[in-house]
Amino acid sequence: MEELVASLHISLANTFVMYFKAHSYHWNVEGENFSQYHNFLGELYEELHGAVDPLSERIRVIGQYSPHSLKDLLDSSTIEEDEDNPSTPNEMFQNLLDANTKVVDSLNKLFELATEHKKQGLADFAAGRLDVHDKHAWFLRSILKG
Repeated sequence: MEELVASLHISLANTFVMYFKAHSYHWNVEGENFSQYHNFLGELYEELHGAVDPLSERIRVIGQYSPHSLKDLLDSSTIEEDEDNPSTPNEMFQNLLDANTKVVDSLNKLFELATEHKKQGLADFAAGRLDVHDKHAWFLRSILKG
């Protein structure tokens, strides 16, 4: 069960860090396609933000405490923070695609452990999030082809 809780913490932390990246990029994106990028990033960060609370609540449902500080979240995340603001939209979208891959990896592990511990509701939740992140990957890959 300890490994399941740790996996939930990683999935939550990765989702939160990806959310913050998308929100930060929404604030700072510039360039020829500003309006489209700004709108896309707004939709992305809102979707990710909407996943943070349900992930945290899943931790509470199994009787554990959710992170109580940003340091706890960052310590659990496998996604690196940006040292500097990316200089181009493509760099932002590549960073988000890389972050999305790490979120998917953490959710796959969560799904595996939830299934192993017979936590079908949690497994279903993880599977639903995986579907959403597959769509995020498609959009990000498509933008990067431009």
